[in-house]
Amino acid sequence: MYEEAGFIAYYFHWAHDDIMNMEHRERRRWCEEISRINRKLNDEPDKQNVFDVFNKR
Repeated sequence: MYEEAGFIAYYFHWAHDDIMNMEHRERRRWCEEISRINRKLNDEPDKQNVFDVFNKR
């Protein structure tokens, strides 16, 4: 949970309470979206991100 919260806070600068009040699934979705945006900006569409491991569960 802290890794997800830190990831979202770092990139989106959202408040701690806003992030922690999200359902786990919603936090995961935002982490995936941030990673997708970063891959696109870095022109690395096929690069795996840190949260891809969680998606395989």
